[in-house]
Amino acid sequence: MVIYLHGFASGITSSKATYIGQRLRARGVRFESPDLNLPDFSTLTVSRMLDQTSALLDRAGEPVTLIGSSLGGFVAVNMAARRPAEVRNLVLLAPALDFATTRMRRLGDFGLEDWKASGTLNVFHYGYGRMIPVHYALYEDARRYDAMNARLDMPILVFQGRHDDAVDPVMVKEWASRRANVELEMLEDDHQLTKSLDYIWKRVEAFLSMANGEC
Repeated sequence: MVIYLHGFASGITSSKATYIGQRLRARGVRFESPDLNLPDFSTLTVSRMLDQTSALLDRAGEPVTLIGSSLGGFVAVNMAARRPAEVRNLVLLAPALDFATTRMRRLGDFGLEDWKASGTLNVFHYGYGRMIPVHYALYEDARRYDAMNARLDMPILVFQGRHDDAVDPVMVKEWASRRANVELEMLEDDHQLTKSLDYIWKRVEAFLSMANGEC
């Protein structure tokens, strides 16, 4: 079974989720992509995303592959660290591994103090196509989790665009270089990685087959 975790202000109909999901299902692979915006994007927290993912692991009945995009990568890493016996491998797409620190400080036009004082921050939600306020609780909750120093032993495949302006490629390279179980693919692409989808799929297909004998 493969579980795909979408990114911040994204959704289950994103280009990467749709592309990868279609190809996995065509191979007969169980594929789930939970809508992590539910029940309300404004009240989003990392803890809620982890709870949603954990519920899928409970129902899976077998070790799963987690594919995480951007913030979904942050969640995937923390989920794998929490339940390593149930996550056989990870695929990370432009993972926001520093979401709880650096990335959170660049979500909007206001500083953290303004966000805290007002209680909400307006961000553009690409899945919904409009501005939506997100509560300061997202920041407070995210600080509880540390993907940068997570201990992980399962095979991990990472794709990172060299021209990413949302996730720092240098940070991702440094994270990968400290882990012998991580294979990093640096691509001539941006944060969305849409130009590299064909290549990503070929590598993911081979990675899953090699690691598991089947997906």
